[in-house]
Amino acid sequence: MKTNYRSAEWFYGRDELGMGHRAALRTMGVDVEAVKGRPVIGIANSWSELNNCNITLRTVAESVKVGVRAAGGLPLEFPTISLGEEFMKPSAMLYRNLMAMDLEETLRANPVDAVVLLSNCDKTGPAQLMGAASANLPAIQVNGGPRTAGVWHGIEIGSGTDLWKYWDEFRTGKITERDWRDLEECLSCSAGACNVMGTATTMSAMSEALGMMLPGTSSIAAGDPLRMLAAEASGRAIVALAERNVRPSDIMTPAAFDNAIRTCMALGGSTNAIVHLIAIAGRLGIELPLQRFDAIGRTVPCLANIKPSGEHLVHALHAAGGVPAIMKEIAAQLDLECVTGTGNSVGENLRGVQSSNAGVIRPLTNPVSPEGAIAVLWGNLAPGGAVVKTSAATRSLLEHIGRAMVFENYQDMLQRIENPDLDVDGDSVLVLKNCGPKGVPGMPEWGAIPVPAKLQRQGVTDMVRISDARMSGTAYGTVVLHVCPEAAAGGPLAIVETGDMIRLDVPNRQLELLVTGEEITRRMTHWRPPTTPHLRGYPRLYIDHVLQADLGCDFDFLRPKSAEELRFVPPVVGRS
Repeated sequence: MKTNYRSAEWFYGRDELGMGHRAALRTMGVDVEAVKGRPVIGIANSWSELNNCNITLRTVAESVKVGVRAAGGLPLEFPTISLGEEFMKPSAMLYRNLMAMDLEETLRANPVDAVVLLSNCDKTGPAQLMGAASANLPAIQVNGGPRTAGVWHGIEIGSGTDLWKYWDEFRTGKITERDWRDLEECLSCSAGACNVMGTATTMSAMSEALGMMLPGTSSIAAGDPLRMLAAEASGRAIVALAERNVRPSDIMTPAAFDNAIRTCMALGGSTNAIVHLIAIAGRLGIELPLQRFDAIGRTVPCLANIKPSGEHLVHALHAAGGVPAIMKEIAAQLDLECVTGTGNSVGENLRGVQSSNAGVIRPLTNPVSPEGAIAVLWGNLAPGGAVVKTSAATRSLLEHIGRAMVFENYQDMLQRIENPDLDVDGDSVLVLKNCGPKGVPGMPEWGAIPVPAKLQRQGVTDMVRISDARMSGTAYGTVVLHVCPEAAAGGPLAIVETGDMIRLDVPNRQLELLVTGEEITRRMTHWRPPTTPHLRGYPRLYIDHVLQADLGCDFDFLRPKSAEELRFVPPVVGRS
């Protein structure tokens, strides 16, 4: 059993400092003699009343504390930034790196031996894993779970996915104002994350697949008493990880990231998972190129029949066996020796696991789609790559040539998209520029450009859409995203003009602007970067230091560039 915990440097080091620190603990009602020799477990809580997805984490934290105390640890809860998709503008993604820094520096600066990460909404999960990877103290993650499904006109409503669907019906007159108001009342019937395979659910599943979350816990509903039991079990598990000094770098290995990518493809996961997994891996010095995602995607079928790729909601996935049942179906392609937060290997965790509903978790012989959920594209329009969620796209549009209708920025798109005189038809390709990491900044989820209402009235429900933005994991359609380099950084997307022909060829992984190389060069010589109103503060820092989507949109100074940086641990010295 480990006894030389890091926290002992604070409480039992130099006499005068140790005495002051012990006295501080006593002011919080902690008997320092009773906890001597025990690990201090930080509980990083992203609870906030500005984040409805994470608002249940207050009670989750209490259950974690029960488990920590039962296992002999001292739980000390602390707040972090909370990133809520609903309210934060222009994008919670702008602040993901800031939250990761908040967590990393809090862990470094305080007497914490291990940490439980309380997450739920889209960016809170990956931000915590990034910060925990950099601090590299023993860690385990607990999410708040998906929200309860509302019922509207006898239909179970999937948050996000059905909002986009019925918004199109409302703005084209297919449902009434009264229908729209009724839908609002049941769109989000409880606190918690989106109840489809959006980014929050995907990233919680990725944490589970990586081994950073206890098996089977990511899909437990926010209001289910089992969530509190999972939180208590996680509190016990983190004490065991602290005693054995099992760190994120021991769990999140290259093989574990391959396992997570395969699980993402089988789940029909969000395209945002690519950006986040690359960023998390980068904090550990692990290269995760887009080519790896595409190679794996070609070999793993989509098995989860969950919206937006399928028919059901996350509660059905959980009832069918959750992430472990998905991983069991593809076990032959996983590295079963990977270490997990349970103390057991992936293979040991999957013993006895099986799916209980072949209609929700499809067998390999009857997949939702024969290849994984996401494909990566390259070509003269995306020399650094682009992504498309094939499992949520229209099959007939995956090979398409069309005339571009270009929007220079998001405001331009909003102003013109519903103009009845907009020169588009069902074969047009909608192109949105300057919405990438630097361009807004923050790479918002603006990539799912609305199909113009005039075309929807003609029966057009999907079009090829291309941008350097992201797309909500709850969204669907033939939407090409993360075009890299982005327009604001001088990528070829910047010089696309209305009327240009564009070819999308997903089977051959190509995205091509059908103009000559000489014309592209000519246009680039006249291109100038867009101006930005952000002259100071965090947005300015973000613009100056954010990496492109193919490197996870992390900051350049937060990714270790050498083995020395990766191993560096600042010493604990001096007075506070």
